[in-house]
Amino acid sequence: MNDTSSRIDVKVCTDVSRPRDQGHIYVRAQQGRWQRLRRRLGWGLMLLFLAGPWLRWNGTQAILLDWEAQRFHLFGMTIWPQDLTLLALLLMVAAFALFFITAWLGRVWCGYLCPQTVWTFWFIWVEEKLEGSANRRRRRDQEAWSADRLLRKGGKHLIWWLISLLSGFTFIAYFTPAAELALGLLTLSAGGWPAFWVGLFALCTYLNAGWMRTLMCTHMCPYSRFQSAMFDAGTLSAAYDAGRGESRGPRPRKADHRAQGLGDCIDCNLCVQVCPAGIDIRDGLQYECINCGACIDACDQTMSHMGYPQGLIRYASENELAGRTTDRSRWRLMGYGGITAGLLALLVLTAVTRTPLALEVVRDRHQLYREALDGSVENTFTLKLANKAQQPQRVTLAVEGLASPAWHGPRQVTLAPGGVTEVPISLSLSNPAPGEKVRPVVFVATGERGEVRTDSRFLAP
Repeated sequence: MNDTSSRIDVKVCTDVSRPRDQGHIYVRAQQGRWQRLRRRLGWGLMLLFLAGPWLRWNGTQAILLDWEAQRFHLFGMTIWPQDLTLLALLLMVAAFALFFITAWLGRVWCGYLCPQTVWTFWFIWVEEKLEGSANRRRRRDQEAWSADRLLRKGGKHLIWWLISLLSGFTFIAYFTPAAELALGLLTLSAGGWPAFWVGLFALCTYLNAGWMRTLMCTHMCPYSRFQSAMFDAGTLSAAYDAGRGESRGPRPRKADHRAQGLGDCIDCNLCVQVCPAGIDIRDGLQYECINCGACIDACDQTMSHMGYPQGLIRYASENELAGRTTDRSRWRLMGYGGITAGLLALLVLTAVTRTPLALEVVRDRHQLYREALDGSVENTFTLKLANKAQQPQRVTLAVEGLASPAWHGPRQVTLAPGGVTEVPISLSLSNPAPGEKVRPVVFVATGERGEVRTDSRFLAP
């Protein structure tokens, strides 16, 4: 807050021009505690995103969402289509956690953690470094084309494309082994589809973060439309304290503005100039607001310069602005929090009790049973075993429900990591009881990390 780069002059405070020219928003750079927090979170999430595909676990890629093989590898755990419950629970936990955070802190996800916001501010940072401040960019765009302007514009778009290609490659590397994808792209041997998807996501990144920016949030993101359903009078959001700020207007720094009938707002318009959506927070809560806190830092900077208390624009609830107290244990907030905690506990319990082994029993479809000359009856099965772990497993097979059946086939098999093995076996029963045509049986597969049981039937004449 005391950085010299954050200071403003009185002449700047009297500039009431809006940051939008012909639909383009020239976002003014802003310093402050909320922007420092946003940048640190953004850089941290970006580094995690870029490093994710290169993390190793037991000699394999730690995070690999292998759509082709229909399995997800997450730090030693392999999730199969049979584990859809885990994925459904994970998505429900994420959804209700978002609802809880929104009911409590408003759209902080949009302002601090959303990938669209992180990439947009990253692209704006590149734009500022190459083309200058918001006012300089506005003037530069109104000038005739020159070598300097062409060089700066070209360099900006080149860096945007490099960032976009890196982002597209990293995103696809979560679905294709990163080392193979990198080698294939560098040697032009990756094939058409991987190159197509990398290019497509790079193009989407370039257009979304470089050109559309907050238009994505305003016109395409559904969250901005239904967020109001989760707000209540106690929700914290970036808000302007009209009771303290009005009536607004410029004044000398040392003047007694109260004697002039003025509030604390000097109408410097900085809150509008730093807003990535180009809105005026003084007009009240708007769905375009992403709650990034830029207007708060800009206003706090102005208040410090004028010698007024900070917080004219701050994260506040409707109740706080109206002078009412907010119930921290209100039903909406506690409801979302309780559901989130319950689903999270169920997710953890399901993951902990999950057996990294799957067994499917398929009967012979061509023949229900066979009768031998000695009077025995034989049924044929195919046991499909899937090793969900990323280490090999030795599995012992057995059957329950039959009195001393003869087992024809292997009783022990070794499963490769993440592999599927089919084991053909047959069961024969000597002198089955007459009239007992269908006998329920249970096949049991016992591995090194647990046991699975699957029901089936033994048929007789």
